[in-house]
Amino acid sequence: MRIDILTLFPRMFDGFLTESIIKRAIENKKVTINIYDFREYSKDPHGKVDDTPYGGGPGMVLCPQPIFDCIKSIRTDDSFVIMLTPEGKVYNQEMALNLKNKKHLILLCGHYEGFDERIKSICDMFISVGDFILTGGEIPSMLITDSIVRLLDGVIEKESLETESFNNKLLDYPTYTKPQVYEGMEVPKVLLSGDHKKIAEYRKQEQIKKTKELRPDLMEE
Repeated sequence: MRIDILTLFPRMFDGFLTESIIKRAIENKKVTINIYDFREYSKDPHGKVDDTPYGGGPGMVLCPQPIFDCIKSIRTDDSFVIMLTPEGKVYNQEMALNLKNKKHLILLCGHYEGFDERIKSICDMFISVGDFILTGGEIPSMLITDSIVRLLDGVIEKESLETESFNNKLLDYPTYTKPQVYEGMEVPKVLLSGDHKKIAEYRKQEQIKKTKELRPDLMEE
């Protein structure tokens, strides 16, 4: 898989690309991730990428030219362009599972007061990571990239992925490790029983209980 991220702040990705699972996935050639500073595609002599909005209003709006030219220069027949915007569908695990099957993702990070409306014409999908305000699309692009890369074959053990939260519309079950007793709190005895059938039943019930208490909206879905 190839993921290209368009941003005005490429250095924000330095740590993201050089640590943990993302780093290993790149080293093991499971994914190629490129960061593009679309300011470099500006035809303005001063590298300007934004301007005041027609009709008045606060802030600056990202101009279409640098973004159009950047996307056109890297787009292939397999490309799928995603704009990160509050107007998009709220991101979830099902979307991550679908996007991992794409060969080439282009993630467009916004900034300032948003995008010139015409930029939407070259996008295939619009994603929001939640109903809150961020300075730009860089952190959402990292979130989406991380959630997709970890699903790629060979990046994480298949068994680990199968038992994670949201795979069955439920939160994950509680987990414990040593010591068996800590500050008076004991590990549930069923987990020490060695009875795998009972352990599986316990974990499923705990998933349902936890989801009902903490995320009842998932049960409604």
